[in-house]
Amino acid sequence: MNAFNLHRAYSVARKEVMHILRDPFTLALALGLPVMLVTFFGYAIDFEVRDIKVAVADRDNGPAARRLKEIFAASGYFRVLEPAGNPVEMLDSRRADAALFIEPGFSRDALGGRPARVQFVLDGSDNSKGAVMMGYLPGIQRAAATRLYGVEPPPAPLSIETRFLFNPELSSRWFMVPGLGAIIIGLLAILLTAMTVAREWENGSMELLLSTPVRPLEIIIGKLAPYGLLVLIGVFFVYLSARLVFGVPFLGSHLLFLLACLLFITAALSQGLFISVVTRQQQVAMQVGIISGLLPSMLLSGFIFPVESMPAFFQYFTMILPPRWFMEAARGIFLKGSGLAELAVPLLALAGLSLLLLALALKKFKTDLEP
Repeated sequence: MNAFNLHRAYSVARKEVMHILRDPFTLALALGLPVMLVTFFGYAIDFEVRDIKVAVADRDNGPAARRLKEIFAASGYFRVLEPAGNPVEMLDSRRADAALFIEPGFSRDALGGRPARVQFVLDGSDNSKGAVMMGYLPGIQRAAATRLYGVEPPPAPLSIETRFLFNPELSSRWFMVPGLGAIIIGLLAILLTAMTVAREWENGSMELLLSTPVRPLEIIIGKLAPYGLLVLIGVFFVYLSARLVFGVPFLGSHLLFLLACLLFITAALSQGLFISVVTRQQQVAMQVGIISGLLPSMLLSGFIFPVESMPAFFQYFTMILPPRWFMEAARGIFLKGSGLAELAVPLLALAGLSLLLLALALKKFKTDLEP
């Protein structure tokens, strides 16, 4: 009886599949929630800043001033507010994001071929939005030089041409959606396992299962396998949403992506099992699962903030988080077409963390069974 028996593990898995089929909430949670959240947050989370309200104080009212305002409006990023009243008061009341001051004599200088200056004041209380607005200004300056002076800006002695690889349009959705799928899939796997096993502890059915000759490892594999397959189907739906809804390219190997998903799902399911064994209560398991599955993956996985920009302590701390490595693998496979050699470190880290979490869950599970 000490040897692992595949038939007994299959019996546990079949029982779990029957339970899943009788529970429409679990099916809806596993199959519908990932697609809904990826679609919702994929549209909501966008680092591209548009519709920037610019309050204009035009004290020149000349033809060059009108052309400058048209250039701002035609860029697709700015919305000119005129007449604007007092631009400073509009900035204070947040009715405007920036202010443009055009002083008298601007048209005379511009049309006369002399240097013409305007003042652009922006709200720096939101530093990320302010940095994006500053990035738009060089394009506005080049367009204004062409339209007002009729010539392209003179080339500098040293010319640097910039070309963006892997994401030529700098689309934030191409960058966010693969990472968002990693967060949602990881959280879903943790919650499904943690809540389901905890419910069996609450209902007393776990004690009935433990009274049979089935070994702890057989119980664990039998319980994790159906939910692993269910979450893997959710990954497929998320993949379809990324490709068909958001147009995210997939340049890598599907087999390599499947391997990364299996390793990550194993780690997440093992974490959920460990939570359920420790808590044995659905409500507590859900709270612990959300805290341990959502917050670290959102803040410390590189989803929003680059790991390289974090303090040294947190850079090392992220190494024990599976979402950090899966995020790197998913984005590399989707956007860069990275192969096994480039993703060796993330995949090995995922494999090591999966084995570690599974061993911890098994050890705690066996400890709790001992009298």
